[in-house]
Amino acid sequence: MIVGIPKGLLYYKYYPFFTTFFQELGSELVISPDTNKDILDEGVKYCVDDACLPVKVFHGHVAYLKDKCDIILIPRFMQVRSREYICPKFCGLPEMIKNSIPKMPRIIDKPIYAISRRKLYPWAREIGRIITKDKKKIKNAFNTALIKQDKFKLGFNDDSQQLTVAIVGHPYNIFDNYVNMNIVEKLNRLGVGVVTEEVVEDSLIDEEVKRLYKRPFWTFARNSYGFASNVYRENKVNGIIYISSFACGIDSVVIELIKERIGNFPFMTLKIDEHTGEAGLDTRVEAFVDMLGRGVI
Repeated sequence: MIVGIPKGLLYYKYYPFFTTFFQELGSELVISPDTNKDILDEGVKYCVDDACLPVKVFHGHVAYLKDKCDIILIPRFMQVRSREYICPKFCGLPEMIKNSIPKMPRIIDKPIYAISRRKLYPWAREIGRIITKDKKKIKNAFNTALIKQDKFKLGFNDDSQQLTVAIVGHPYNIFDNYVNMNIVEKLNRLGVGVVTEEVVEDSLIDEEVKRLYKRPFWTFARNSYGFASNVYRENKVNGIIYISSFACGIDSVVIELIKERIGNFPFMTLKIDEHTGEAGLDTRVEAFVDMLGRGVI
């Protein structure tokens, strides 16, 4: 069986688990290429207009794969931490795909509760049965995939430059270089080091989140706020750049909470969608870095 895996949304964070799991079951994998203009254009063509950019990009990756595999993984992430939930777009993602893209092959759309090994295994057991009836093989594939995921290190931690900037936002905006127009590379060329939320321990993020009057409902909100608050309080960076998808409801709240927390600390929001021009983004990034270097902000 050929399994298609779209390189979009939380692929960047969890691909070691998914690719290892299906490979250990004996499946052939087809993974869509890095995001490019053709994939974005396909996504915009099929996706509803009011969806955010990452969801449109994901549609493009699925459209690329649909005629190249027997079954496509559409991860319906529900939880990755206890008492918190993933953005609602993930809950209805399979239905969006089914009703937007014609002539789809079979879809893997079982909800994923990745808050513990015990909660995640039912997903692996049910999906594994599609490929093999060997229960031992499914369990071994699951265990191997977890080990591979645990060893996976994601994120940027470059504080060797004279200036350091924290990049905050959803992982698929930070690690998809086409979507963010290679912002990390741009900053590096300007002599700026980059750090991301993965460098801050979960316990420290939890400490920052306790300052809020209410526990965040969304995991992405918790991560972004906790990370930005920590690097500000610990004076680890010279400034913060928040990469936000246009019309993202979660971001609209979290950005204001971060601004309230950090006061006059240097902060810039980069709103991105399919119409964002690279020249404009370059100008804003260069101006921000220039002001950091001059101590203007």
